[in-house]
Amino acid sequence: MRQYLLAVQFDESERDAPEEEVRAMLARTGQVTDEMKAAGSWVFVGGLEHSDVSTVVRPEGGKVTITDGPFAETKEQLGGFWVIQVDDLDQALAWAGKCALACGQPIEVRPFGDPPR
Repeated sequence: MRQYLLAVQFDESERDAPEEEVRAMLARTGQVTDEMKAAGSWVFVGGLEHSDVSTVVRPEGGKVTITDGPFAETKEQLGGFWVIQVDDLDQALAWAGKCALACGQPIEVRPFGDPPR
């Protein structure tokens, strides 16, 4: 079994969806999460606030600097994610398809590095 990050890519330049659409999307994504749990594939899920409330901590010469705002100056940001554990990439992609349909956003599928032996 291998773990994968299913990252929701969100375009923050788009206007916020009406509350009823957000509630419907949350219900759909909740159903997918419940399916993952029933299948034994679910590890963790999380939704993120907009990137404008983030803080970046950077190392510089043995010290750190702290700045407000997103790390990447781009309209596409990480909006949420699932961590799943499945047998292979094909299974991860199948879950990602369900997630993309549920939340209406692109999903980036990324394997976690193999643990050290």
